[in-house]
Amino acid sequence: MLHVLRWTSGFVVMVSASGCGLLRPVSYESLLHEMVDRDAIARLPDPYYTCHQASSYDRASTTAEDPETWFANKDVNQFIRTEENEGRREWVLMDAAGPGAVVRFWSANPRDEVIVRFYLDGSTTPALTVPMTDLLGGTWRVGPPLSAIRAKGWNLYLPIPYARHCKVTTDKDNFYYQINYRTYEPGTAVRTFSMAEFDRAEPALREVIRRLNDVDQEPMLTDKPDSQRAGTLAPNTSVTVPLAAGPAAVSRLMVRLTAADVEEAYRRTVISITFDGEETVWCPVGDFFGSGVGVNPFNSWWQTVDKEGLMTCRWPMPYRSGGEIRLHNHGVQPVEYLVKAQIRGWRWDDRSLHFHATWRQEHPVSTAKKHDWNFVQVKGEGVYVGDSMAVMNPTTVWWGEGDEKIYVDGETFPSHFGTGTEDYYGYAWGDWHRFEAPFHAQPRVDGPVVLGHTTLLRTRTLDAIPFRSSLHFDMEIWHWRSVEMAVAATTWYYARPGATDNRLADRRPDSLRVVPLTPVYTIPGALEAETMEIVSKPAGADWKQEGNWWNTTWSGDAQLWVGCTRVGDKVELRAPTTYRGPQRVTLYATRYPDYGIIQVSVDGKELGEKIDLCNTAEKAVKPTGPIVLGVFEPGAEPPVFRFEVVGSNPSATQPGTYVGIDCLVLEPVSASE
Repeated sequence: MLHVLRWTSGFVVMVSASGCGLLRPVSYESLLHEMVDRDAIARLPDPYYTCHQASSYDRASTTAEDPETWFANKDVNQFIRTEENEGRREWVLMDAAGPGAVVRFWSANPRDEVIVRFYLDGSTTPALTVPMTDLLGGTWRVGPPLSAIRAKGWNLYLPIPYARHCKVTTDKDNFYYQINYRTYEPGTAVRTFSMAEFDRAEPALREVIRRLNDVDQEPMLTDKPDSQRAGTLAPNTSVTVPLAAGPAAVSRLMVRLTAADVEEAYRRTVISITFDGEETVWCPVGDFFGSGVGVNPFNSWWQTVDKEGLMTCRWPMPYRSGGEIRLHNHGVQPVEYLVKAQIRGWRWDDRSLHFHATWRQEHPVSTAKKHDWNFVQVKGEGVYVGDSMAVMNPTTVWWGEGDEKIYVDGETFPSHFGTGTEDYYGYAWGDWHRFEAPFHAQPRVDGPVVLGHTTLLRTRTLDAIPFRSSLHFDMEIWHWRSVEMAVAATTWYYARPGATDNRLADRRPDSLRVVPLTPVYTIPGALEAETMEIVSKPAGADWKQEGNWWNTTWSGDAQLWVGCTRVGDKVELRAPTTYRGPQRVTLYATRYPDYGIIQVSVDGKELGEKIDLCNTAEKAVKPTGPIVLGVFEPGAEPPVFRFEVVGSNPSATQPGTYVGIDCLVLEPVSASE
């Protein structure tokens, strides 16, 4: 068979004349090359592999037929087993037959004293022994962007191949983890990872890091005329941009929109793409490029959004004969547009794939009951390469406790079962700080905390998921509060011609809208206790509780909790202003099993009766509702309100003296009253 050499970005790769794959074994260095080989993602893998995930998901989850366990959430400290190795107790995270390769490793809380070991091909001596925090935190020999902490998530994208078997262990437990790994077809030649090869391939590693860090400088081959249009789209009009005759591929696609309302423009203007007579892309422009609602700048390997609104994707999009790009303005405002597609030749063969992008939005999504929310279901043969999630959360309370569940080729139990939505996207602990990286990003978080719009994305190269006949992706809706959210998901995948998905029904204009932020519930005229000046308090803690972990409704979505520990403890709060004339005072407080009995005073004078804040009926937070305390005559200074613990309910749990204050409302009393 005739062999040729192909030069690609600093690597020499030997291929067959028919392009049927690598002649050399899969190796650490070849996987590094594949990570930055843009064309590889648009063909069926050769050699073929399946992608799996080992994780610390709660093992109580066994079947969707049992909702009590299916959404079990103890996703920490779950391992395959423990074993003894050279006198050490070790916890086994992954145990997989080869040939294969570890391609991603994530944790939320690796500990400094934890050592991770990779035992390959049955050897009792680990091929790699590294402190877990160094390996995932960027302080070992790899470093960013392949190893880094991002928004409290610890990430490693270093490939570790093995010919026959891989076992990953640690010598301590009590952490979250996910490991993505490939399993190649039997007989695939794989050269097992070794530190000697790691050292030899140092130049290749540095080249990959350089390219991932300098993505803006990546050259794009363009040996065919660009397809480009610019102009103005009136409401309910379209523009079509034809692509050069094939076989060819779009190597880079750029779109910029300008309008009075930018968020509406990027959500209500849809990009659709047809390749070889099949429409495979239908998506709002902002979501297609990973920006979600509005223009949210970030830079990654496959996509870039700049602050001026120019959005770029570098997914190769091959086609056999021809295609077209279409923009349609479904909004009510005119939109100025720029579309530019760079085109180059492509060798179309039986492994070539069409690019697909789907979109779905639902509002309201009720979080009262945990459930699996579907991103996409695909029928056909292809490779799943990423997704973006854009949510509107109407509270500061964490919304993304749910796990991803990915079923491949008819699996009855998912081969990818995660530990949390943020874990899937490579960060941790619901962190609300923006980050960007080659293969994942959080380009938008409105705040405070997780209130408002958030955009997340994860794209794949070595951890792409091939499928022969089908792929089904669900994300659990698991919120700490009962609210109504807006959830939108964009998925990107490649597939052989003729593949279909279930998102066709979502290609409708009425789904294309920016869901406004639901205003935080606020009692009219409220003096929020958590924002008032604390004049005095006991030695115990005071805490602004923002509703986290509590399924309740407070004015301003927060209350002031005071850790009074004995009868006689008190907290004094000063109003922010003075008042003229008699004022009626209404208190909104909270009841809980360990709360006390309080007496309220203003400027040293008791106001109203004693109030029992102990909730003896149920072990839950329960707002008191309005409690009218009476009328007082204000002085020349802002009034000071005292909340004193004067007793404890005999049925209270210890200490029975805590206090929770939501707000006060002061209303002037007329002379007639």
